[in-house]
Amino acid sequence: MIQKAFSIIILLILFLFTPACNQLPRYECLEGSALGTTYAITFRIPPDAPSGFTANAEQKLTAAFEMINNSMSIYNNHSLIHKINHNISQETDSLFRIVYQRSLEITTLTGGAFDISAAPLFDLWGFGFENKDTIRKESLAEVKEYTGMDKFRLEGTLLYKADPRCRLSMNAIAKGFTCDLIAGELSAFGIEDMLVEIGGEIACKGLNPKKKPWRIGIDNPVDGNIHPGEMIQAVIIMTDKGLATSGNYRNYYIENGQKFAHIIDPVSGLPVNHNLLSATVIASDCMTADAFATAFMVMGLEASIAFLKQHSELGAYLIYDQNGVFGTYATDNIIIEL
Repeated sequence: MIQKAFSIIILLILFLFTPACNQLPRYECLEGSALGTTYAITFRIPPDAPSGFTANAEQKLTAAFEMINNSMSIYNNHSLIHKINHNISQETDSLFRIVYQRSLEITTLTGGAFDISAAPLFDLWGFGFENKDTIRKESLAEVKEYTGMDKFRLEGTLLYKADPRCRLSMNAIAKGFTCDLIAGELSAFGIEDMLVEIGGEIACKGLNPKKKPWRIGIDNPVDGNIHPGEMIQAVIIMTDKGLATSGNYRNYYIENGQKFAHIIDPVSGLPVNHNLLSATVIASDCMTADAFATAFMVMGLEASIAFLKQHSELGAYLIYDQNGVFGTYATDNIIIEL
């Protein structure tokens, strides 16, 4: 599974040679930082919008980000997940429970490839909240004793742990859920055309400023490609869906000549070693897309393709290493611009 405190960021393309956000007629673009990453939210202002509409919408977005931060951020010492991880409290809130239950479902569907209880494994390999230590087989075996969703039990609003050392991280699904939450808030505010991008995860509805479906660029997964949009592998056309991309080309380190990417198999506890470089998933909601993009990077190319053939509700664009060159696989239910 992939720890995505700083998620893979893909390029949002409104249209070629787009003007600045504040020049789009009747569209507004709000940008900023939240949840340890950046966001860009573009939406069409309703024709009958009253004065101060955008300011009121921005207040709603700020409140939504704050709710997520107070619920699921492992970097917020006052958040619910921080208190649960440090055995200060067992209390959860409705947002936490929604994400927890969906995570549990996807853990089951993927045979454990997606697992929010694997937080201690990411610390062990140097991709988590704690500092990286020397890796020893004995320490891996010990950590595996207190990872796994079977070590947690949700009863009502209280979350129980089988071992006090158990910890959760929702970083691989929380940004997708936040995209859905923000999109829902905007819809309730009367907005029909929008694109919500948070750290590369996307929820979109309606049409872009050219009255066409939204165009989303997928970065070329070259090691060290840290500037989204500089090298585009493909452009996906979509609307009324969620999209998320995960990859192994930005968050990694080299030790003794070996590359360690932030892709840890929760079952074995070890970094995975396969040729899948990037997984983009399209689903009915961004939370689902976010989690499956993570899972596919653990499962690898062949297992992901086999899974997709059994789950036609998902779309995907996979990029893999084929003898030193990029190979691609796309499901037939997505639109790729040629």
